[in-house]
Amino acid sequence: MTNLKVETREKLKLVSTPTLMTALYKRGLRNQWIQDVRRINRHGETMVGEAFTLRYMPAREDLNQLEVFRDREHPQRKAVEICPPGAVFMIDSRKDPRAASAGSILVSRLMVRGVAGIVTDGGFRDTPELEKLDIPCYHNRPSAPTNLTLHQAIDINVPIGCGDTPVFPGDVVVGDGEGVVVIPAALADEIADEATEMTAYEDFVTEEVLKGRSILGLYPATDEQSLVDYRAWRTKTGR
Repeated sequence: MTNLKVETREKLKLVSTPTLMTALYKRGLRNQWIQDVRRINRHGETMVGEAFTLRYMPAREDLNQLEVFRDREHPQRKAVEICPPGAVFMIDSRKDPRAASAGSILVSRLMVRGVAGIVTDGGFRDTPELEKLDIPCYHNRPSAPTNLTLHQAIDINVPIGCGDTPVFPGDVVVGDGEGVVVIPAALADEIADEATEMTAYEDFVTEEVLKGRSILGLYPATDEQSLVDYRAWRTKTGR
């Protein structure tokens, strides 16, 4: 069962990952950005969901032959079938994109099951097909070799490291055109609220800057007049 409130999910869909990172930074959290991943299919809305994780370790050849996929309990295959709808499937591939973390068939299965997105700090194969799918996909770079070449799936829904960021099951993951941020579950509601307010002020600032206004005293709002103008803008725009 999800712990992510519907209203929190909707708020997070309307704010940017840089704004979320600033809100997290204010709370002393500096390492919540998944390093070196980018979105394959840039169309579609912002990705929001709770983390469901898969961990790879370096493959040992005698235990990682192609026959392992015949086992219905194989961690990679099983994880694809039990990842909850609305979750974000997060893969720890040890920041190694030399072998694929998954491909279009597994990602398609996640999509039709209602999973909100997939992120790996390694690579995906079949990227031309992934570009067409209606599920956000984030990776380091394309990688054709099967994951069995280098990666051995070992754990499902345990704490992992993804792109140098700690990810715990149930953390709230947000991905947009810039990248992916991980919000500790206990902070999701307050971060969503603060980021919503920050976004409103930033939209106001952007309009003012485009009119020719100086950022001094405006961004940040160190002049009282900036706050007076902002309140008037909110009344006018209904924000």
